[in-house]
Amino acid sequence: MSNAVAEAQETTKRAFQDTFESPDFYQIDDLLTEEHLLIRASVRDFVKRDITPYIEDWAQNAHFPYEIVRKFGEIGAFGPTIPQQYGGGGLDYISYGLIMQEIERGDSGMRSTASVQGSLVMYPIYKFGSEEQRMKYLPKLASGEHLGSFGLTEPDHGSNPSGMTTHFKDMGDHYLLNGAKMWISNSPHADVAVVWAKNEEGRIHGLIVERGMEGFSTPTTHNKWTLRASATGELVFDNVKVPKENLLPGKSGLGAPMMCLDSARYGIAWGAIGAAMDCYESARKYAAERIQFDKPIGGFQLQQKKLAEMLTEITKAQLLNWKLGKMFNEGTATTAQISLAKRNNVEVALNIAREARQMHGGMGITGDYPMMRHMANLESVVTYEGTHDIHLLILGAEITGIPAFK
Repeated sequence: MSNAVAEAQETTKRAFQDTFESPDFYQIDDLLTEEHLLIRASVRDFVKRDITPYIEDWAQNAHFPYEIVRKFGEIGAFGPTIPQQYGGGGLDYISYGLIMQEIERGDSGMRSTASVQGSLVMYPIYKFGSEEQRMKYLPKLASGEHLGSFGLTEPDHGSNPSGMTTHFKDMGDHYLLNGAKMWISNSPHADVAVVWAKNEEGRIHGLIVERGMEGFSTPTTHNKWTLRASATGELVFDNVKVPKENLLPGKSGLGAPMMCLDSARYGIAWGAIGAAMDCYESARKYAAERIQFDKPIGGFQLQQKKLAEMLTEITKAQLLNWKLGKMFNEGTATTAQISLAKRNNVEVALNIAREARQMHGGMGITGDYPMMRHMANLESVVTYEGTHDIHLLILGAEITGIPAFK
């Protein structure tokens, strides 16, 4: 980072006061345990100290603050539901949701860094890996010593991952991996990647690929209008020799990566409402401060309508997340139920970001307020981990029993 950028960030930090408190119109905090509230408060303090004072500069400069990785490890944001013996927090899924909510209140790209590490890298290694793999990789991922990425999406296969062409051959003492993945969060800095590829029989398996393996490269994706403080890139495999002990032995088939996506989508459902809360709070405060026609704009009916609708949708989503978290804790949450929450809550967040931006008028397009950054970020969130339309079809298939994907 240049000295000029560092000085600008320090000036911003001194001037910035983050006074965020989440709305709780239905006293949902009463449903949370003391541990939940303590975890939320701890992560909220971290976000106020280490993310929000700097995030606008990071986004404006398309800067991924790699130092945040270690900090996430220190606060337990990586793999919070993974057992403590592997470096995780051993927490429940409501705790995990609250952590994602608070981090995405700061920025969706920051939450992407954390949720990819936990749900898409650590989760499959824990769930499908051998004990040797768990002990080798999970503690370093949990602490932030290592950063991971998840390779499923390909240039020609996004919503249809079963059509992937990345493949590997059994060469006797190793596997030979070829192909490419794209739109991969964390890839430019990743030390390890959990990669999904087809064997010679066409069966999908997970492989752990490590940085430094010959033929493995991670080109950075440039010129993004979204998630600008997050590192995005590709995973390219050119005759990469992968040791046989790096194959995840616990599960094969498309169902394995889909289980990972269920966990990630759950975190997104919570995270997106964090972004919505940030936009709502900014609009509520601005409406009280901005004077037009001799009174605060919050005194006008149209502005009150917008705020009332925002709070209503946030409250509904909070209850949805809490109930889904309870089902996750009980092991009863289904893919369709998780899909509903991801789709609904991201749409709610996008609508709130857009309305909040309008309430700020011209000021809403500047980096002095968070809405434009959240809006742009959420355009990625509404696309990844299953697009908005795909999630509609997942629920449609659940309702009718007739898949509409083909």
